[in-house]
Order: sequence, then structure tokens, then C-alpha cells
Amino acid sequence: MSAWPHAPTGIDRYALAARHLRHRANESQLPGRFVFCFPPAALTMRLPSSLAKNPRCAGAAPPFPASEKPIPRLIGELRMGLVVGLSVLALMLPSGSPPHANAIPPANDSAAFPAHARLADWGDAPVSDPVKNMALWTVVTQDHAAMPFVIIDKRAARLYVFDAHARLQAHTAVLLGSAIGDHTVPGIGEKAIADVLPEERTTPAGRFNGRIGRNLNGEDVVWVDYDAAVSMHRVRPNVASERRLERLASETAEDNRISYGCINVPVDFFETHILPVFSSMSAAIYVLPDQLTLDDVFSAAP
Repeated sequence: MSAWPHAPTGIDRYALAARHLRHRANESQLPGRFVFCFPPAALTMRLPSSLAKNPRCAGAAPPFPASEKPIPRLIGELRMGLVVGLSVLALMLPSGSPPHANAIPPANDSAAFPAHARLADWGDAPVSDPVKNMALWTVVTQDHAAMPFVIIDKRAARLYVFDAHARLQAHTAVLLGSAIGDHTVPGIGEKAIADVLPEERTTPAGRFNGRIGRNLNGEDVVWVDYDAAVSMHRVRPNVASERRLERLASETAEDNRISYGCINVPVDFFETHILPVFSSMSAAIYVLPDQLTLDDVFSAAP
């Protein structure tokens, strides 16, 4: 964790900014009663940390109702357009009809996520309830944008890799920041490692747009929070007294807090399961909190 000279080109913080909006027409202006519904859209944008609910969160996904395909009906009766920062198609539905909407999927995504198959699959792996809830919420809302994603359970010190269909591919123990906490100190990424205080060595919770890059030593890593200099990388057993390999092999999570905030992954696992996911694309990384609730961090998570 030290000062980085330049951020990799194209690192975006993804946030699903569209919300399910409902507006009832003024009965004095329109005959009958109508409900104008807008299907939420998955948008890619840069979020300054000052706008994120978690100062180091790369953008929390808003609540989207799980549903079928958007309903393209009554378009011919469209009488008025509303502008909400950008042009959105307004759908008119009779009053009392339940609106149906979902996040607009990426191109060629409809076949990958049919409405009847929106369930995460973790097989017989030991998975905590927060991980199950996060995986289900992710696929129901399509927050992962039909791409593989990673969930890190800080309390259990475990990492889970899911494919684009939300099927668990592999999981492993990991090493995390030695300090318990879900935020990072502003400006921590500009500090030299020797200047980072023990209480500042946290692994931040939140939704991050993970992307492969290189650190100052030229090592390929997956950046989690670039501003905070937090990455996911191969475990480095450089200091014998830290016993990092032994900590990874132990059955308890209590001794897995040893890093300055980075996520240490077993070398074989990193090569086999992490690099293939991020080598050609960016993907969502969900870091579950130590102390906060999922709702605190992800806004709409269960």
C-alpha cells in the first residue's frame, strides 16, 4: 500500500444508478388514471468516493425488483415524455396493474439469464447466509452484468468465485487486513507501508469493479480499490514470522487477519481461478462487511 503514480486507463467504478420510478398522472390532465413506469437501466459511470455511501465503496447497487422482461405495451398511447437526466422510454400501464421491470441487460444477455433460472448455485460448499443472500441478490438484480463475479466473506475469511450464471466455481481461504473495520482512512493509498497505523489496516467492504493491473514491483494483481491501494494478489510468504501460509492452511478464520488491507490468495488458486476471470475483462467484487450490515454497505442487499 503505497502511492501509485498513475491509475490504469479505463478503470471505472460501476454503479447501477437507475431506480424503479413510478409517477401517477394528474387525473385533471389525463383521462382515466395511469401509472408511468420506467425500467431501471444498468449504467456505467465514475462515482467519486464522496458520493458513495461507503467512502471506499466503488458504488453500491440500488434496489431493483426481480421480474420478467419489460412490458412493451400501450406505447402507442404514450402522451407525454419525462426527462430524468437522460432520455428514458415511458411505459403507460392502467392503474392497479403491477408494474414489471428489470435491469436492462447487456447485449446478448437474455439467453444467459432466462426469467425461470435466476438462482445462484453454490452446490454443497459451506456457504454462510450473508454469502447466499449476496449471491441471490446479485443475480436477481443482474448487478453482476452477466459476468463472473467474486464474493469475499470477511468474517469467514473466504473468497468465492461465481461464473456468469451465478454458479459457484471455486472457493478458498484468504488473508485480509489485520484491523477489523469496513472503511479505509482517506488518503491511505498515498501512505508508505511503514506509515500505515495498525488500526488503519482494514480491507474495505463494498462493491468494487475489479480489474487486473500491475503494482510498483511489476507484479500482476487485481485492483479492488485503487485509490486505497487495495488489491487481490498471490500470498507473499516473505516474512517468516508472519506465517502466512500456515494461516491460510488453518481451519479457523481468526488467524487470517494479517495484511495491510490487501486480499492474499493462495498462489495456485490465484493462477487457476482469479486470473482467468479478470485477464480479459473487469468483474464485480463484493466484499462483505465485518461490522456493518449488508444493507448498510450495499443499500438494497438483503
